[in-house]
Amino acid sequence: MRFRIAATLAALLLTISGVGHAVVSKVENGVERVDPFAGLRDQDRPDGDPGLNLLVIGTDTRDGLTDEERRAYHLGGEGCHCADSIMLVHLSATGDRASIVSLPRDTLTALPEPAKLNAALSQGGPELMVSAVENLTDLRIDHYLEVNFVSFMRAVDAVGGVEVCTPRPLQDEKSGLDLPAGTSTLTGGEALQYARARTVDPTADFGRMQRQQRLLAALATKALATPARIPATAEALLTSVRADSGFGAQEMLDLAEILAGPNRTTIDYASVPVADRDHTHPDLGSTVLWNEREAAALFTTLKKDLPLPIPKTPTAATTHPTQPANDTLCE
Repeated sequence: MRFRIAATLAALLLTISGVGHAVVSKVENGVERVDPFAGLRDQDRPDGDPGLNLLVIGTDTRDGLTDEERRAYHLGGEGCHCADSIMLVHLSATGDRASIVSLPRDTLTALPEPAKLNAALSQGGPELMVSAVENLTDLRIDHYLEVNFVSFMRAVDAVGGVEVCTPRPLQDEKSGLDLPAGTSTLTGGEALQYARARTVDPTADFGRMQRQQRLLAALATKALATPARIPATAEALLTSVRADSGFGAQEMLDLAEILAGPNRTTIDYASVPVADRDHTHPDLGSTVLWNEREAAALFTTLKKDLPLPIPKTPTAATTHPTQPANDTLCE
């Protein structure tokens, strides 16, 4: 599952849960508002379903990075404002279950011409992104949330860094990642390198999905373990967010309470079933093809507001975001 950690919804909401309405309302003024539903005709959209569907986008926007940070963390050049990570979050109508499904950014789709799914954001903004995801999943999107590179880096630094564990050294020339075996404490920039690395295992994008989930768990755990730093962490996350006007402070807090309250919601992570991870398109190069039958079954389950019938495996993908990022999460 692809999680560019800039889009760590669970970490963001778990952090918000420790802040309170006054702080969130203040920070909310820095949230840029977009209208991802403006040009969508109701009759062309999927029917609504029980529960709540939130589309979470992580972008590679690099505004706010210093020249030194760009050099140090191999973030040269301008970001394309593409959807670098795409998550669909379904919250059950009863509020006791959340399903977080990652959609591969290289998914072959039509916008209406053949394109990779991540291009929807740069070609048509949040509106085209919502439309593309609704067409692929047959799920109606209720809210839209977009977070970028910079917010993630600042949030990790605000909590004093996060720990990750790897049983072998990890090196990636493109991202600049260079980690020894064992446990390391990463700064925000180093955590971003860890999340971006694509050549440290043969599965490329699919391999880094698990690493990104480990960072999500580590960030949420560290934030909740350092209450004094929670306001600064929430501010770092929220001030680089774009969201629809209906997703305000109260909605953030309500959702955070469900995800991090005393009766914790069951959170399941999944990725779209894939038939071909490296399908060559004559104009687009390598793309991802979904397993249409299994993908349809997955999204039908969400549409019916049922638990995901996906067996849990001992990876970070099945770990509640508040569990410690310990050796069981090593690669």
